Amino acid sequence: MKDKTVVLALLTTLLLAFGAAAAKTFITIGSGGYTGTYYPTAVGIAEIINSNLKDIRANAVSTGGSVFNTGAIQTGDQQMAMTQNDIAYYAFNGKVILKFLGKPAYKLRGVATIYPETVHILARKDANITSVSDFKGKKVYVGDVGSGAEQNAKQILEAYKMTFADLGQAVRGRPKTAVQLLQDGRIDALFYTLGVGSSAIVQASENADIVFVPLEAAKISFLKKRYPFYASYSIPAGSYRGQGSAVQTVAVKATLVASADLSADVVYRVANLIFGSKLAQFKSIKPVIAENFSVKSALDGMPIPLHPGAAKFFKEKGIPIPNVAKPID
Repeated sequence: MKDKTVVLALLTTLLLAFGAAAAKTFITIGSGGYTGTYYPTAVGIAEIINSNLKDIRANAVSTGGSVFNTGAIQTGDQQMAMTQNDIAYYAFNGKVILKFLGKPAYKLRGVATIYPETVHILARKDANITSVSDFKGKKVYVGDVGSGAEQNAKQILEAYKMTFADLGQAVRGRPKTAVQLLQDGRIDALFYTLGVGSSAIVQASENADIVFVPLEAAKISFLKKRYPFYASYSIPAGSYRGQGSAVQTVAVKATLVASADLSADVVYRVANLIFGSKLAQFKSIKPVIAENFSVKSALDGMPIPLHPGAAKFFKEKGIPIPNVAKPID
């Protein structure tokens, strides 16, 4: 009898432990390269969740970026992710990006837009590049395969009536590698879309003799008209070593997205945590968040339907829920 009692007690303990584990919601948050802003943002969100919501466990993972993340939301490999708002739009509507043509990421839902992501265009000073038009025949990093930066590079070259084929070599790979290639003189220039002040661009400016390549006003107008996600943006003078004047370029919005498979309750609680009671901690993750994020503007540029949990949070805050844009033809 005693043995049976011990066995039953052990079984009960195991079942309770199993039940507790089964009750947890596990969230994988996709980000980007280690040197960008997505990764520390995702890590910071995961830390806030894990410290405050005992039945939700979050884990941030480094990935190839926006296109990869939106695809991983659709396949169920990620439950939340950081992505550019333009890539979220293309993915949800099955437009523009080859990976999603005819195969939209219909599980993709918006949570909030976080901060502007600036298209940085850098060149080695000895490459004699003053405009994107000078990229013809040059070795240029155009973003990781499947990344948002790759699409930005393609679209900006389009504004100059160029394609990747006009470059001497379109170099791909992880952004961290690209910065090292620029420093070593093995590429002439690079496109990199991320928040101002990110460590990768700081590293490049401190370890190589570089110039920031501006976009002409007419090219910015073309991009804004053709691709409605773009906004004019000026990188403030002195943002990086050796940058003596403001640099005119374009920006998209870094956006937190979630899977439609996540329950409304879970997403509501996460939103209420990071944008509510722990807002100060969320904004302390990176200066670009502190300088740009506010609950009032958190739906500006939201291109896809909101997750019901996020919609509940913003409705409680009195923020109008936007109508999503129509697909690009």
